[in-house]
Amino acid sequence: MTQIQAPTNCPSCSSLLDEVNFVLFCRSASCGAKQAKQIQHFTKTLKIKGLGEATISKLDLAGISDIYTLSKDEICTMLESTKLGEKLYAEIEISQQASLNVLLPAFSIPLIGKVASDKLSKVVEDIYSINATTCLEAGLGEKATENLLTWIEVSFPEIEHLPFSWNFTKVVQKAIKGTVCISGKLKSYKTKTDAHKDLEALGYSVKSSITKDVTILVNESGIESLKTKKARESGVTIVDNLQQFLLEN
Repeated sequence: MTQIQAPTNCPSCSSLLDEVNFVLFCRSASCGAKQAKQIQHFTKTLKIKGLGEATISKLDLAGISDIYTLSKDEICTMLESTKLGEKLYAEIEISQQASLNVLLPAFSIPLIGKVASDKLSKVVEDIYSINATTCLEAGLGEKATENLLTWIEVSFPEIEHLPFSWNFTKVVQKAIKGTVCISGKLKSYKTKTDAHKDLEALGYSVKSSITKDVTILVNESGIESLKTKKARESGVTIVDNLQQFLLEN
């Protein structure tokens, strides 16, 4: 049997690869392929329409900062289209309004996604107030804190000039009307995903099993499942038509 030899260098920039749990990583900050993926992630997270992989290549973007240094005329010229150029420029202008809740996850900082960003927004107002103490207060893990603080120290100074406020938008915690668990198939909804969306929009949280905080069990099939028996024993309200229940409540 032929043994497959793992590569030792990045196929894009030839830097030595770092192996972590049998996964190979390129750690070079100047790797072209890595930079391209980071730009794509950034534009997708900020929902900048029209700035996909092909357009990034046409505009010859080498980093996130380049997005905000090109003028409208330069974009139109490079895209060879005034209409597309003006439309993209408008999208870039709109993206400048992004709060730090969206920006932090967009910068591809390991372990810093939407959940971590929202946690921080409850504790601090802007990026300049993030430190080891506030990260701990926000409930970030040790590794996530280390990654974030390293990024702020090393990478942030290079992009601080970008046209963002670097402020968080406070995440308002909605009052929970109840906690719902769904047993079996639904008749009043096509899918459980649709039901989950309506429940969450109306202030209910959804659990996949009967836990101590479940207050409502949905059983539209009429089958006496284990979840249903457990709910009866615990005094949980049992609903046989979820859509009707939501209309009445």
